[in-house]
Amino acid sequence: MKRYFFILPFFLLFLSCHESDKQRITRLVTEWQGKEILFPDEMVFSRYATDAVEWPVWEADYKVLVYVDSLGCISCKLQLPKWKEWITQVDSITDGYVPFLFFFQSSDQKEIRHLLKRDDFDYPVCLDREDQLNKLNNFPSDITFQTFLLDKDNRVVSIGNPIHNLAVKDLYLKQIIGSLTPSTSNQPIRTTAEAEQTEINLGSFEKNESKTAVFTLRNTGEKPLVIMDTATTCGCASPSFELKIA
Repeated sequence: MKRYFFILPFFLLFLSCHESDKQRITRLVTEWQGKEILFPDEMVFSRYATDAVEWPVWEADYKVLVYVDSLGCISCKLQLPKWKEWITQVDSITDGYVPFLFFFQSSDQKEIRHLLKRDDFDYPVCLDREDQLNKLNNFPSDITFQTFLLDKDNRVVSIGNPIHNLAVKDLYLKQIIGSLTPSTSNQPIRTTAEAEQTEINLGSFEKNESKTAVFTLRNTGEKPLVIMDTATTCGCASPSFELKIA
């Protein structure tokens, strides 16, 4: 009986110390907001991890920092085709004035070169073999919080991956556009929606096997619903949708 008496307080302590996802996100955003990002003294940017190029980016009012560690599937994390699309969108809005700083923590130059050429991603990247950038800043281990919007002083304005999260993408654009953001009187029409299912278990996969899942959204608001874009947290998944009014 005494054994349970001593175990219970530790169990309750564990429960009280457990951090919810919402609390963790709030903590990370608060912790990194306004924090200055430190960069290594020597950085080499190159195209296709081969041809070194000069990359004068430090005078820009805003810059996007993308850190990618070597854990797990690098290709899944990167989703380079979606980055290409978004960089093109930002360039069209800012005349190319917002630079993107890609840091890959990897010593496998051959693999990185293969990924860049496969996706025809010719944007300059820095191959950080010694993980110097992370050692200077101690980034979160969660890929969701390894991308930052920085101001001209390299301080964090926003944190989050705009490729994985449409709300973060919208936040970045609003920060970048600044005074060009439409006034409240010109805000786009918004509605509400509800998904019949938010999660589907596809089970295990055989090699080269593909599976399909269908998610249905129902317009629960009073205004028309149009899906303009989708995002996934893994490059192995390919979403598609009908561009029509509901």
